[in-house]
Amino acid sequence: MSRPPNHEFQEWWNSQRDKHTGLFVDKSDSPNWLTVEIRSPSADPSAEKPRTRTARQISWVCLLRFHQIANSFAYLTNGFVSVLRTANRRIASSSSRSRRSDSRLYRVIKVFLTLVVVLLLVELVAYFKGWHFRPPSVGSSEVVDLVELVYVNWLEIRANYLAPPLQSLTNVCIVLFLIQSVDRIVLVLGCFWIRFRAIRPVAEMDYSSDVESVNEEDYPMVLVQIPMCNEREDWPRERMLVQVLDDSDDMEVQLLIKAEVQKWQQRGVRILYRHRLIRTGYKAGNLKSAMSCDYVKDYEFVAIFDADFQPAPDFLKNTVPYFKGNDDLALVQTRWAFVNKDENLLTRLQNINLSFHFEVEQQVNGVFINFFGFNGTAGVWRIKALEECGGWLERTTVEDMDIAVRAHLCGWKFIYLNDVKCLCELPESYEAYKKQQHRWHSGPMQLFRLCFVDILRSKDCNVSAALRLALSESAIYCKHIFTATGSFAYKRSEQKVSVAKKANLIFLFFLLRKLILPFYSFTLFCIILPLTMFLPEAQLPAWVVCYVPGLMSLLNILPAPRSFPFIVPYLLFENTMSVTKFNAMISGLFRLGSSYEWIVTKKLGRSSEADLVAFVETESERLVGSSSLHRSSSESGLAELNKLEMTKKTGRNRRNRLYRKELALAFILLTASVRSLLSAQGIHFYFLLFQGITFLVVGLDLIGEQVS
Repeated sequence: MSRPPNHEFQEWWNSQRDKHTGLFVDKSDSPNWLTVEIRSPSADPSAEKPRTRTARQISWVCLLRFHQIANSFAYLTNGFVSVLRTANRRIASSSSRSRRSDSRLYRVIKVFLTLVVVLLLVELVAYFKGWHFRPPSVGSSEVVDLVELVYVNWLEIRANYLAPPLQSLTNVCIVLFLIQSVDRIVLVLGCFWIRFRAIRPVAEMDYSSDVESVNEEDYPMVLVQIPMCNEREDWPRERMLVQVLDDSDDMEVQLLIKAEVQKWQQRGVRILYRHRLIRTGYKAGNLKSAMSCDYVKDYEFVAIFDADFQPAPDFLKNTVPYFKGNDDLALVQTRWAFVNKDENLLTRLQNINLSFHFEVEQQVNGVFINFFGFNGTAGVWRIKALEECGGWLERTTVEDMDIAVRAHLCGWKFIYLNDVKCLCELPESYEAYKKQQHRWHSGPMQLFRLCFVDILRSKDCNVSAALRLALSESAIYCKHIFTATGSFAYKRSEQKVSVAKKANLIFLFFLLRKLILPFYSFTLFCIILPLTMFLPEAQLPAWVVCYVPGLMSLLNILPAPRSFPFIVPYLLFENTMSVTKFNAMISGLFRLGSSYEWIVTKKLGRSSEADLVAFVETESERLVGSSSLHRSSSESGLAELNKLEMTKKTGRNRRNRLYRKELALAFILLTASVRSLLSAQGIHFYFLLFQGITFLVVGLDLIGEQVS
C-alpha cells in the first residue's frame, strides 16, 4: 500500500521558497565561492533559472557527512580494539610464562605508581569539593569535617616539607640539563666549523693504483679479523690474512662457516678459521686469543669487523694510508651506514641517534682532540699500540672503549673518517635494541669505576696508567708484552698525561655523556615532572619541558635531515629509553644484576648480499657436503648462515614481550596528566599525555619488528 503524499511538508517548503526566508534562502544574488557552474556556449543567459538544492539533496549530503564521520569513528574504534586485543594477548602470554624476580628499579617504580594513584584520588576529592580554587584554611570555621582537616594538613606538609627538597632536586637536574645542552651545542658548532672549513684527515700515502702494477713491499701487512670477503681485492693477497673468529656453539653454524672459509681458500685467499674450545671473556676473549697466535708478530695492522658488517672493496686503501708518516696514530675508525634504516619506526629513530653520534660526536672529537671511543668494529688498529696498552682485557662488556681509553693514556692518537662508510644493519626489534642499549650504558660505568683512580694518578703514558692497570688484570699476558715491546714502551714512557686529557676523560667522556645524561633524562622527565603535578609548590618551567628539549632534538636530527618528520617521536622515544639507560648505568656503576652479561644483538641479516626470504635445508646440506665448495649457490656463507637462523626462528613460537617498567611509567605519566588537566596546566598536560602514550606503546612492544 503506497503512502499518501505529505501535503503539509510540501506547502511549508513552497512557502519558504517563495518568501526567500528561513532555513533555505535563494542565493542567486550572492556570490557562491564553493560551487562551479558549467554553462553551454550556445545557451541564452537570460533563459537560465536559479538552481536551489532540494530537500532530498540536502538529506543525501547530510547522510554522506554522517557516513564519513561514522567511518572515521569505526576506523579509530577498530584500531583501538586491535591495540587492546594485542595488549590482552601479550598480557596473557606474559602471565603464563615463568616470571623472573622483579628488579629493584621495577619495585621502586611500582611504589611510585601506587603513590601517584593515591595522590590523584586525593586531588579528585579536592577538585569536586571546589578546593582547587580556594582550599580550606587551617583553624578557620570552614574546617568542619575530617576530610577537610586531612586535606588542610596535607597542604601544610606538602608546602613545608615535601616541596622544598623536590624543588632543590629539580634545580640540580635543570643545571645538569643545561650543562649537557651546552656540550651538545658546542659539538654541533664544531661540526659546522669542520663542514665550513672542509677539514678532513690527509693521508701521506696513496694506494689507489692497481694492485698488480705496484711493488707489494710498499703495502704493509694487514690482519683482518672477522670476515671481509669481497670479489674485488684492494690489497695484495700475500700482504693480508683473514681470521674468522668463530665463538658459536652450534654445529650447523660451525659447518657453514668452515665451508665458506674453505671456498675462499680454494680461490687463493689467505683465510683461517679459528674456534675456541674455552669460550671465556666474550668478544674481548675471542680477540685476545686471536692476537696470541705466533704469526701475528709479522703483521703491522689489524682491521676488525663484526659479522654483519660489509666493508667496501677499497676499505683498506681508504684507511691504511693514514698510518704512513703518523707513528703516533693507533686507530682509524670509519663510519657506519645502515641498510635497513627505513625498515620501521624503531630503525628510523636509531638512525637519528647514530647519525648524530658519528657525524658530530666522533668527527668533532677526532678532529679537535684526536680521541674518541672505538666503536668495536669497522676500524683499523696498529698492532703495536694494542700491545703497548695491554691488549684486549675481559674485565668489562665494552672492550672497545676500554682499549681506546688505555691507548689514549699511552699517548696514542685516533683518526675518524666520516666519508668512509661500512655497511651494517640496525636491530629491528625493541627487545634486541633494549639489550644492546643496556650493554652500551652499563659497560662504560664498569670501566669508569675501574679506571677512575688510575686516570687521576697517571703521570706517564705507560707504566703508571695503562700497563700497570693491565698487569693487575692479566699478569702473565702483560709480562709477555713487556718482553716483546719493552724498548718501545720505554721510549714512550717519557710522555705525560696532561690535565686536559684527564679532565676530558673524567668530566666529558664519562661523567657528562655516560652518567649525567641518562640520570637527568630519567629523573627529570619520568620522576620530577609527574611529582610536580601533585606538589605544585615545586615548579618545573615550561621551557625545560618543551623548548630546550625541542631545540636539542632539532640539533640531533640535523645530521639526518630526511628524518625531520620524526622529530617529535624521536624526542618522546629518547625519553622513553631513559629508563633502560638509567637502569643500565646504575647496574654497571654498582655491579648490580646482570651488568656483566653479554647478550649478542639479534639482527635479521639484511646486510648480507643474498636473498633472505626462504631457505631450503637441502641447499645447506649440499653446501656442506659437496666436494666443489666453490660452486655454492650463494656468494656469501654469511647469507646461508642468516637463512639458517631465520629458519630456526620460524620453527619457534616467538612472541612480542611486555616490558613492565615501561608500562608502570606509562600509567604514572598518564595519571600525572589527569592531575595536570585538573589544574589546567597546558604544556605540561600535553607532554605528559603524549609521553605516557609513548611509554605505553613501547611497553606493549608495539614499536619495531612485530612477530606473532
